[in-house]
Amino acid sequence: MAPSASHHVAGNAGEVKLDYMEDRDAKAQDTIYTTASGAPVPHPYEAQRAGENGPLLLQDHHLIDLISHFDRERIPERVVHAKGGGAHGVYKTTAPLDDLCMADLFGADKEVPITVRFSTVGGESGSHDCARDPRGFSVKFRTAEGNWDVVANNTPVFFLRDAAKFPHFVHTQKRNPATHLTHADDATIFWDYLSQNPESIHQVMILMGDRGIPDGWRKMHGYYGHTLKLVNKSGEWVYAQMHMNSKQGTAFITQEDSANYSPDYAQKDLYTAIEKGDFPSWDVCFQTMTPKEAEELWEKQKINVFDMTHIWPHKQFPLRKVGEFTLNENVENYFAEIEQIAFNPAHMPPGIEPSADPVLQSRLFSYPDTHRHRIGVNYQQLPINAPRVPYRMANFQRDGQMAFYNQGSRPAYLSSIQPIGFKERKVDHDLVHGNFTSQAVSYLSEIRPEDFNAPRALWEKVWDEDARERFIKNISGHMSTVTVEEILKRQIAIFREVSEDLASRLEKATGVKGYEGISNMHFNGSHNGMTKDPKVANANGLKKPAHFGGHNGAPTAAHQTAVSAH
Repeated sequence: MAPSASHHVAGNAGEVKLDYMEDRDAKAQDTIYTTASGAPVPHPYEAQRAGENGPLLLQDHHLIDLISHFDRERIPERVVHAKGGGAHGVYKTTAPLDDLCMADLFGADKEVPITVRFSTVGGESGSHDCARDPRGFSVKFRTAEGNWDVVANNTPVFFLRDAAKFPHFVHTQKRNPATHLTHADDATIFWDYLSQNPESIHQVMILMGDRGIPDGWRKMHGYYGHTLKLVNKSGEWVYAQMHMNSKQGTAFITQEDSANYSPDYAQKDLYTAIEKGDFPSWDVCFQTMTPKEAEELWEKQKINVFDMTHIWPHKQFPLRKVGEFTLNENVENYFAEIEQIAFNPAHMPPGIEPSADPVLQSRLFSYPDTHRHRIGVNYQQLPINAPRVPYRMANFQRDGQMAFYNQGSRPAYLSSIQPIGFKERKVDHDLVHGNFTSQAVSYLSEIRPEDFNAPRALWEKVWDEDARERFIKNISGHMSTVTVEEILKRQIAIFREVSEDLASRLEKATGVKGYEGISNMHFNGSHNGMTKDPKVANANGLKKPAHFGGHNGAPTAAHQTAVSAH
């Protein structure tokens, strides 16, 4: 549900206290117009002048305060996921997961309040809800052991697996720095990046397929994408992938039909459904595997659990439902409860831990770093972000902008005079995250045959003929604004590694003849592990490190010494 926080005012001046929930739910007719300092003003439109027809007076604090605040009303929009909306709700565990995870929220019949934010990824805050783009799907679980922020997408894979590529990739999804045009008018930089980084192929096929424009936010699934670790009370752990499956089913909008929808279609659809009592729900499920199974998955099937471009086969690792959540309350104030909400994948309660997934590792830093810049260093004190734990928190984090709760006169250090309390750590990090002692490695992944297995299955087994035709039409239309033919030749060659049928259809649709596969191609973004020609094998002509093991960062034999659960 909605957040709560209060600021108690000492003294006898008045009986009204500043309370977020009370202020949020107050009616306009129950308020008095004042300045920000609380001084009543008889009319918001009046201003002091030097005579009836004279200039304005600088001493008019009401006007100066009004205008200066107006000039600062906007905070920086998110670099990615700028356009979005959301709602409040509740999560409930329906099938306890305590055999695998000690997190309190996964105990029998546990319920916690949540807030969900959906979004597009590349567009600005005023962009169209029906753009062809992945969708963000973020959930803040307010547990008794702190917030758990799930920062997910509506696709199970992503465009990259090397963390340092992310800023560069995002730049190519934005406006062209020279023309200031989006992909709708000039898709050259978009396809230039993709044609140099073939590991993006699975996500590209999903993006250009039917799931590229979901029919609103209610009718799409959510995927954490990253590999987590779940730890039980015995200290045993497993790898895990989290899925949030829509109980409304899934639906999509065609490229041709998307222009007929409102720019705020998804926002309106969610808000209207909740207002009329049609509360959307999702099942929360996990795939899990032991460290040994992860090693065998790489050795036998070349699927890397640390790789965001790979998926776990459902037949081998079936979904286990643990609970479900429902959105049943619209926000009262969009800015306070959606624009200022901040999701941080590093926020994990005991029992949920990060894996060595390199993109996840980078996000553990990137997200809170962004929030401190965009909202302020004390962003977690805002009511929408504040934890709801059954104990008073102490952390010695003092001062800084917007420090609402500055921990009073309590010592700002570990004092023996006024000692604070401690709770025992539930997770033995030495076991869960052990066995990583090594030399420093300058690492960049390479393109390998297994990178095309899942995209090939998508084309040949998952999609029907109508879906294939829509895909070709979508992608050839998007490519029509590319101004450099070489880029299309390269991209078609990448698609040829997926399917000759796909590449041939794309050649016919674009009128461009692509290269015959990638075995003779050089990429500036990734090493080419599918060539025998040393002249084109390495990205930008760099030499692969002598210690490059050929396992592309996947977990290999005995990569963990800790005992794991089955």
